[in-house]
Amino acid sequence: QVQLVESGGGSVQAGESLRLSCAAFGYTFSSYCMGWFRQAPGKEREGVAAIDSDGRAIYIDSMKGRFTISQDNAKNTLYLQMNSLKPEDTAMYHCAARPTYLLRGRCDSDSLRAGFWGQGTQVTVS
Repeated sequence: QVQLVESGGGSVQAGESLRLSCAAFGYTFSSYCMGWFRQAPGKEREGVAAIDSDGRAIYIDSMKGRFTISQDNAKNTLYLQMNSLKPEDTAMYHCAARPTYLLRGRCDSDSLRAGFWGQGTQVTVS
């Protein structure tokens, strides 16, 4: 099974930036759909962004222009660059992965909900 380990979270002030990393171990398939989710206390988990094996990314509207998802295939690492952070961005951020062959359609957050999950890294913006 794929193991995902997130890092890079922390406490920052509004307007500052963070870069989250997700290291993947145990890859057994040639390609994966990967992405980021977040969940704040009392709120539902929401998809942040997803990226396919070709580097095509999808963001929810509230993230466009501030967050950037990317990956380093050689290092099996996923990133989320978070700029202009706002207090409402405070949440536990999780990365997810799912083998491409299991996808019924495009690589997006909906497709990732049934994939592998990391334990998360906390982001707090004040």
